[in-house]
Amino acid sequence: MSTPSLKNVRQWMVLFRNVAGKLLFVALSAGTVLVIGQRTFVMAETNGLNPLKMAIFVLLLVLLTPITLSFWTATIGFAIRWWGGGALGLKPARAESARPDANWPRTAVVVPVYNEDPVGVFAGLKATFESLEKTGLLTFFEFFILSDTTDADVWVREEMAFEDLRRSVSEPERIFYRNRLDNVDRKTGNIAEFCKSWGGRYRYMVVFDADSIMTGSCLVDLVRLMEIHPRAGIIQAPPLPVNRHTFFGRMRQFAAHAYSSIFITGLNFWQGNAANYWGHNAIIRIEPFIEHCRLPRLSGPEPMGGSILSHDFVEAAFMRRAGWKVYLATELRGSYEEVPPSLISYAARDRRWCQGNMQHIRLLFTQGLHPVNRLHLILGIMGYLAAPLWMLMLALSTVEGIRETVKPHPYFPSGPALHPVWRVGQEKQAILLFLAVMSLLIVPKVLSLLIHLRHHKEERAGFGGRGKFALSVLVETVAATLLAPVLAFLQSHFVIGILLGKNIKWDAQDRGEAQTTVSEAVRRFWPSTLLGALWTALLLEEAPKLFWWFSPVLAGFLLTIPISVWSSRVSLGEWARKAGLFLTPEEADPPPILLAREMGLELAASRPWAKAEDALERVLGDPEVRALHLSLLCADQTKDELRRNYLEGLELRCRHKGIAALEPREKRELLLDEEMIRSLVTHTNGAMPSKAVAAR
Repeated sequence: MSTPSLKNVRQWMVLFRNVAGKLLFVALSAGTVLVIGQRTFVMAETNGLNPLKMAIFVLLLVLLTPITLSFWTATIGFAIRWWGGGALGLKPARAESARPDANWPRTAVVVPVYNEDPVGVFAGLKATFESLEKTGLLTFFEFFILSDTTDADVWVREEMAFEDLRRSVSEPERIFYRNRLDNVDRKTGNIAEFCKSWGGRYRYMVVFDADSIMTGSCLVDLVRLMEIHPRAGIIQAPPLPVNRHTFFGRMRQFAAHAYSSIFITGLNFWQGNAANYWGHNAIIRIEPFIEHCRLPRLSGPEPMGGSILSHDFVEAAFMRRAGWKVYLATELRGSYEEVPPSLISYAARDRRWCQGNMQHIRLLFTQGLHPVNRLHLILGIMGYLAAPLWMLMLALSTVEGIRETVKPHPYFPSGPALHPVWRVGQEKQAILLFLAVMSLLIVPKVLSLLIHLRHHKEERAGFGGRGKFALSVLVETVAATLLAPVLAFLQSHFVIGILLGKNIKWDAQDRGEAQTTVSEAVRRFWPSTLLGALWTALLLEEAPKLFWWFSPVLAGFLLTIPISVWSSRVSLGEWARKAGLFLTPEEADPPPILLAREMGLELAASRPWAKAEDALERVLGDPEVRALHLSLLCADQTKDELRRNYLEGLELRCRHKGIAALEPREKRELLLDEEMIRSLVTHTNGAMPSKAVAAR
């Protein structure tokens, strides 16, 4: 009988630890739900059960489950962080020799964009490129701006920004740009087209979002981690939000910096090598991605059918199903993104994510998915489905509370009885239940506070010191409590609309610092404010005692409009920064890459392409812009007779009535055709009739 090798013993120990860890997580979570559920049921049946109470009890159990999972994820993450522990073996990657050889893999950094402001996109890209150059390993990377932009004005600005970027860097041959003729399947189609055309040249690709920034050392570490883990299909570098100045944006930014470390560490504890892909700031092994991660088109019309919008969860699940591992590299630093600057822009992004996650309902029973990936899908769905369930539970609780207040207690129920059935007070039990549920939400924030307070003085200083950090956590907790009701109301509206077949238009995200006007806030949030006013009046009239239990929820509804306006203000965000609130280490001591991006933004502001101008006018009137544009056009210029006649009609209208006579889509059609552009230049010498002529 052969003796097991030390390697095999270690593998079995790791497997046992992983299985035991998952079982522990499940046991703690299930036990918490059962204990709170049992106490709730006892309280509900004290004065007699009824269908309304049973419905509230079932809803509470359903809503309590994801909250409990989140609580134990954070608690376990806290324990691991407090007593030390690694996640993916990053230290060996950093210790590995930085000297490349001929076999070092080629990696593409791909940046899908869609109608984004080129100023921010290219400033971040340039900062990333220059940071990578400083590592000495730039020769193994190439960058691709994969444009799905349909706005002709933004498209031509992208081309000009691309040329400007190439002229400003040392190795311009490492940067490429293309604009897709038709943005089929949105971002997934964009990436798929890149993989089909260019994927064979590279072993890996690092996927960015339009607002992604990543240090050169982080990019290099991602590649090294892939090399160390040959069965890794995707490794996610958790991005930290930066660059926000509004009160809302800085608050969300702070929350991510303050709380994320214990959550992602705990997440790794139970998800192991079946982690999620977040859609950006991650490295992907291209060959298995092409082979296994092609997404199906869901049958039926949108919103529940068609292209899968939230593609990242599904791609990670398909990669893991094929036997490749997906990791979350919790120890990586230097990965950044941006968050929405206001409540309105946050809600707009949430609406898109909601539709994508609701589509996952149709994928839950896909064959072969890893149990953890299936759980990720369920939690993603519940992240939005919980909102209408929460609203329903509050509504039923209101009805039951009013019923108990208005209807007298039946001291002598029907039938023979020697003694009255006394009403049993439940205030104490209700308070204990409330505190138990609130502790599941608040304790993780306290644990995060303890972790950061344990750090060295220099690290704590990044959050403003002990006092300012604790105050920031307190203010963020109060603000998040006030925002929770309106977010639940909005998400309920989103979910119901999607289930009723209401589709959305997938527009570019608001990545600026747009501030909300009072009129816009009233237009967006009057329904939730009206609901809060009616709810308040009902409780004060029918069940005054219940009003105080609901006061945090009602306050959130009633204050939505002023909160939306004030929190979008840059001035309030700057006041908070000066007061030491919501400070983050990257804000207190910005890393070189963020300083480089800021400098890039300042330089870009003076460049011609920073200004929004008519694209067709630019191309026809400026020989340099025209030459650049024609050089970047798709080589395939074949046209059937019908399309030729259509384009010639647009050209004639443009020549005789002016550019202003064309719709934006029609301008793009002309800009896609080299022959039409040259014909317009020949007949007009680049000078179009004035807008006055077009108006006539």
